[in-house]
Amino acid sequence: MDFSGFLVQLLNGLAGASSLFLVAVGLSLIFGVIRIVNFAHGSLYMLGIYAGYSLTEKFGGSVLGFWGCILLSAILVGVLGAVIEPLVLRRIYKAPELFQLLATFALALLIKDAALWFWGPEDLLGRRAPGLAGAVEIFGRRFPSYDIALIFIGPAVLGLLYLLLTRTRWGTLIRAATQDREMASALGVNQAWLFTGVFALGAFLAGLGGAVQLPREPAALTLDLQTIGDAFVVVVVGGMGSVPGAYVAALIIAEIKAICIGIGQVHFNLFGLAFDFSFSKLTLVLEFLVMAVVLVLRPWGLMGKPNAPVRNAAAVEAPLVPPGRAMQAATLGIVAVLLFLPLVGKSFPYVTVLSIDILTAALFAGSLFFIMGPGGMHSFGHAAYFGLGAYGAALLLKSAGLPMIATLIGAPLVAGLGALLFGWFAVRLSGVYLAMLTLAFAQIVWSIVFQWDGFTGGSNGLTGVWPAEWLRDKGAYFYLTLALCMLSLWLMRRMLFAPLGYALRAARDLPLRAEAIGINVRSVQLAAFVIAGVFCGLAGALAAFSKGSISPETIATSKSVDGLVMVLLGGVQNLAGPLVGASVFTWLQDAVIRNTEYWRAPMGAVVLFLVLAFPMGIAGSARRLYEGAKARKAVASMGGAQ
Repeated sequence: MDFSGFLVQLLNGLAGASSLFLVAVGLSLIFGVIRIVNFAHGSLYMLGIYAGYSLTEKFGGSVLGFWGCILLSAILVGVLGAVIEPLVLRRIYKAPELFQLLATFALALLIKDAALWFWGPEDLLGRRAPGLAGAVEIFGRRFPSYDIALIFIGPAVLGLLYLLLTRTRWGTLIRAATQDREMASALGVNQAWLFTGVFALGAFLAGLGGAVQLPREPAALTLDLQTIGDAFVVVVVGGMGSVPGAYVAALIIAEIKAICIGIGQVHFNLFGLAFDFSFSKLTLVLEFLVMAVVLVLRPWGLMGKPNAPVRNAAAVEAPLVPPGRAMQAATLGIVAVLLFLPLVGKSFPYVTVLSIDILTAALFAGSLFFIMGPGGMHSFGHAAYFGLGAYGAALLLKSAGLPMIATLIGAPLVAGLGALLFGWFAVRLSGVYLAMLTLAFAQIVWSIVFQWDGFTGGSNGLTGVWPAEWLRDKGAYFYLTLALCMLSLWLMRRMLFAPLGYALRAARDLPLRAEAIGINVRSVQLAAFVIAGVFCGLAGALAAFSKGSISPETIATSKSVDGLVMVLLGGVQNLAGPLVGASVFTWLQDAVIRNTEYWRAPMGAVVLFLVLAFPMGIAGSARRLYEGAKARKAVASMGGAQ
């Protein structure tokens, strides 16, 4: 790459940095003040680019009309944010932070289906910006004029935000709430209006970030998940709540990616052997590598503060209680029903297939609950171990030629090794930082699987992953899955009531006191990580043999989000929670997807209703109702005795 090419790539990086900054800074402000990890932020970005498309197609023929439409698109998204905050988010501020994440995930589902209904499934490429449709020559190379404008938009917004936060009373209140919102409230700050204003500002910035991208990329329904991952990375690398940090992080990440694209393919010799390495392929995972390094070396971000306002992921919770007689009887009844399901499946084969999916989902959710509930370690990348188990089983079967039973032993070990490696770094963090590091590790695994065509099949995945002959019948495979899943869940339950489980809950609730009495907190948490990874890998292996194939989507962020939804729907304070949540979520997903194209909106509405109506999860709320009724009955009987 010559000097002119290098300069053009640096300019590309500056344009990309502005785009990243615009979407990430809104997320950083929202988290800094409201303490919500807003999963719907990528959806607001997506709405910005769709709204920009509709407006500019009608009124964007002139320079003034085009930029007016861009600004109006951002304002409309900001107004939507001002509606969402009081109607939805304000009702759950006292709920655990992961339930807030679940609510924003439900909003993302609703917004995506609304966009699908209004704009359709096709990608929509907007018009070029009037007056900036051409290119300029820089040292003999052509560079888009619009990208030059975009380079200046990011710093301009940064400057305006600086003035807003440092030269206005509202900005002073935002900074005060970022430092200590309880003290700000005690001094008379109206938190309700402040939160609404900050969320609207964050939504406005997300919409603006989407709208200004219109001449560079088409509006598409996939932008929400793609964008939220990038925004999370920038916010974490820059520092939670830091506006300058968001720009510095966006600049670093965008420039490194641009340089890697400019370098492209490199040929070199090592010990007499020729190698080819594609730097451009690193762009799929580079930002997550940067985030992982920053989180390990400086967990609070480049420009964040060590005492940054992050809620404690290990808040003290009520102790786990062994199931009573009623729960034991219900469990035996469910197992009895499951044993007879293959008989029903002879007339309705899909019942057996769906039951296998529910069982593997229950094991997946149960393994995530093992570290989330008793361990207090929130993972946004648990699908990595599910995928390692699935690919481990497929490769041991196809490449190593091992029999199926041997792969069901080896695949969980592969996932356990991955959990040991990732967990060694992850247990040094807590709260949202730990969650982001697990997300980074999952994206690294996904990138390797997606690009290693010769070994993992690349984007096509691996096919022909069938069980042994004696298990080809779905009924027989169902019984194997049922036996392994029930045994695994029972073992995890036994561990939670063993010394390891008590030490794990002590490390979650009072880590300093646990260390003082001789518990090695990190070792206990790492052991939990490995155990969860092993059982999650078994779930992945069972799923791979059930479907007969495996693809990179198994490790995608959406799979990890599914696991979070399952656990939170059931409740993290109850042993039955992940099983109930996995069953309800898998059944709902299957039933809705098969009946309508717009399956996300009903799913999001159900999830949102459950979050608002049952903030402790389905199983947790049911248990509370049962205990409340039992207590009232006891009080009534005591009154009658008197």
